Amino acid sequence: MSDAARSRASGPIAARGRSSAVLGALAGASVALIGSTQTWLTATVADAALPVSGAEAVPVLQPLTLAALALSLVLTLVGRVLRYVLGAIAVAVGGTIAWISGRLAADPTPSAAVSVVTEHTGIAGADAVSDLVTGISLTPWPAVSVVAGAVVVLAGVWTLATAHAWRRSGRRYENDGGAAARAADEPLDAVDSWDGLSRGDDPTR
Repeated sequence: MSDAARSRASGPIAARGRSSAVLGALAGASVALIGSTQTWLTATVADAALPVSGAEAVPVLQPLTLAALALSLVLTLVGRVLRYVLGAIAVAVGGTIAWISGRLAADPTPSAAVSVVTEHTGIAGADAVSDLVTGISLTPWPAVSVVAGAVVVLAGVWTLATAHAWRRSGRRYENDGGAAARAADEPLDAVDSWDGLSRGDDPTR
C-alpha cells in the first residue's frame, strides 16, 4: 500500500479515534464526578434517614473521577507515546471506579455510612456505627457510576487501539505551512493572484 493510500485509510481512524476517545473519557468522568456528589444510599439510624453521597460512601471515588477528567483533557495535547500511557491509565482508573461502585452496589454495608453517622450522632468506630444502623437503602447512582467507569475503560481501550493513527495537534498547520511554501515557488496566474488577494495575502511578498 502506498503512503497516499495509507494516509487515506488512516484518515477516518484518526478523525474518529481521537474524538471518540476524548469524548468518551470526558463523558464517563463527568458522569462519575456528578454521581459522586449525589446520594448513593440512605442509612436509617433511630428512625432518622441519613443520606450518604458517593464521595462520603467511597472517599477515593472523587479523586479518581477528577483524575479521569484531567486525563481526558490532556489526551488531546500529547504525542504518541503518552497517548498509550494515558490510555492504560484510563483503563486502570475507569476499572477502579466501576469496581468500587459495583462492590458497594452489590453489598451495601453500614461501613459506607460511618462518616455521616458519626457526624450525626457523635459516635465513632465501624462496629459502633454498625450497631446503630438499622437499615440501608440504595439509590441508582452506584449503578450509574459503574456504567460511567466502564465508559472510561472503553475510551482507554479505544485510545490504545487507535493512538497510532492520530495526528499531532499542530500537524495540520505544519502541512498548511508546507503547502504555502511549495505554492510560493510556483508561478501564479491571474486566478491564483485574485484568490490570494481575497484571502488578504500580500502580492508583493
